[in-house]
Amino acid sequence: KLILPIIVFSQFCCTSLWFAGNAVMPDLVVHFSLDGSAVGHLTSAVQLGFIAGTLFFAIMSIADRFSPSKVFFVCAVLGNSLSTILIFRAGTGFFLAGIYPVGMKIASDYFEKGLGVSLGYLVGALVLGTAFPHLLKGQLNTLPWESVIFGTSFLALLGGFLMLVLVPDGPYRKMGANFDLMACFKV
Repeated sequence: KLILPIIVFSQFCCTSLWFAGNAVMPDLVVHFSLDGSAVGHLTSAVQLGFIAGTLFFAIMSIADRFSPSKVFFVCAVLGNSLSTILIFRAGTGFFLAGIYPVGMKIASDYFEKGLGVSLGYLVGALVLGTAFPHLLKGQLNTLPWESVIFGTSFLALLGGFLMLVLVPDGPYRKMGANFDLMACFKV
């Protein structure tokens, strides 16, 4: 079945957004006349956005309440940001929470047996995807920073589109319960 390669390739494509800003950070500092502290803030914004997004997606059971492939697609589109403003980098991180963990959920909806191997491939795709912008910038150092951002944005849109069109809800998908704020107090 081609489902796993599609999920893995889509995960690779979309997680390339994660460190796209880092790959071109020296160019961004020069182009936008940023001071040295901006580098740390922009890097942290993606991570904090991812943490906030993961918390939101988990509390609201987004991947259980809605089609995970559609969630993945929407996050691939909304995670695209060509701006380097702090809020947009945080937004990119936020929507990565609808890509990386949701990709894992999609795999679990398809692979009741062999799930460990499937998740291993997805972790590999995450590693390669997050490193890809650095490969683009490092190996093709003649590329302007905008090309790296456009390239990773295109990959994310492609990955989200492939997931939306070629990966329907899996046969082992279970709908999640509705959000219950009182459950926090019961625990």
